[in-house]
Amino acid sequence: MSIFNFLSDVLITIWGYELSYLEFVAVIASLIGVALGITGKRITWPWWAISSVLYGILFLQWELFASAALQIVFIIAAIFGWFGWEPSGAKPGPLKNKYRLATFAAIILATLALAPILKSWGAASTYADAVLFFGSLTAQILMVYEKYESWIIWLLVDAGYVALYATQDLLFTSLLYVVFTVLAALGWGKWYGAHRSATRSM
Repeated sequence: MSIFNFLSDVLITIWGYELSYLEFVAVIASLIGVALGITGKRITWPWWAISSVLYGILFLQWELFASAALQIVFIIAAIFGWFGWEPSGAKPGPLKNKYRLATFAAIILATLALAPILKSWGAASTYADAVLFFGSLTAQILMVYEKYESWIIWLLVDAGYVALYATQDLLFTSLLYVVFTVLAALGWGKWYGAHRSATRSM
């Protein structure tokens, strides 16, 4: 039996939901990565990469193509984040006001462009998957550049994923994103607080 076949096997059935070894391991790796990201520790990035590989496989199985493609971006971002952050960790700062509106507009326009393509591919979700794709992409890029606004976007995106995965009957992953939503709120508070403290000490 191959490793892939083993990971695809059912670990446990919870309320009729079959949780595979692959999804379980992906969940654990994701939780570790996000928790480390909140603290701004550089070691967060290898965990992001590991969880992205695992979730990339899962999303392909679930025909959520935009979510699967996003994992490739996360892996690349993890590499840039590892080399971009100082060994001591992230030093959170703000995004300039003029870039905030441009960022929002870019997400909307990109969503309108991608959704019809996903529909033509027969994706399980189109506009929802597209807007969450670009929201996640934006949040990840801002995180690499140590901007505390990344956590605000993660908060919105994670809440959106709760709804998306619930409609796809992906119970365990939906619950995971409920936790991610809470962690994103904590991450925003932690990074914004670190920025304010650094500003006051200057």
